[in-house]
Amino acid sequence: MASSDVTSSAKAKYLQIADDLTAQIRSGTLVTGNPVPSETTLMERYGVASGTVRKAVAELRATQLIETHHGRGSFVRSRPPVQRKSSDRFRRAHRKAGKAAYLAEAEQSGSKPSVAVLFIGPTEAPKEIAERLGVPAGSQVLARKRRYCREGVPTEEATSYLPWDVAKDIPELFAENPGGGGIYARIEEHGHVLAQFSEAVRAHLATKAEASALALSLGSPVIHLVRNAETESGRVVEVCDTIMAADQFVLEYRFPAED
Repeated sequence: MASSDVTSSAKAKYLQIADDLTAQIRSGTLVTGNPVPSETTLMERYGVASGTVRKAVAELRATQLIETHHGRGSFVRSRPPVQRKSSDRFRRAHRKAGKAAYLAEAEQSGSKPSVAVLFIGPTEAPKEIAERLGVPAGSQVLARKRRYCREGVPTEEATSYLPWDVAKDIPELFAENPGGGGIYARIEEHGHVLAQFSEAVRAHLATKAEASALALSLGSPVIHLVRNAETESGRVVEVCDTIMAADQFVLEYRFPAED
């Protein structure tokens, strides 16, 4: 569809613009890794208001054709999202090989990962976290907050909460680098053998703080994932509360068909 024909259809203008830009990306007119034309340029090119342009750009983000970085603008995607296979990423074999889940996952995607530790120390357990850990709200727990990047771009921010009576006896959990295999390897070495993980997944538009942390435009979609790590005895020994840039991940789950 040529730009001049965008307003000739009954289809919503922002969808017409999104279709036109999609065609330009797929044809190579808009080159991988290059910036998408500015909002002002698109307004002038298509003769529409800023809100229409923003909705069109949001469509391209939703279909993972572009990525937006706070303060820098939108760019044609240069890398596919990480395929997060929850049935694979927590395998004990990864821990025994000295690989934490995120590093094993990034390695499989062929990208270069990095982790920044933002906070480690005692904190009061928020109500939902306390309920998951089976402790009273406000109880002291150990918190480990990290920001993960891929090729230097932040993709997720995660905070692990561990019961204090478990964490206090594992000194590596208080270190920025807990050692090969990550915190789950250290937990198991101290007798808390992990039996299963459960995840609750929601989606919402990024808050100002979340957008800033992940270098997103305000209101970009994010995934809110909360995971329990449960031992063979049935105790939850870690809750991980994670915010993820929605366009950077595909979540894949596998579960049995039998009862």
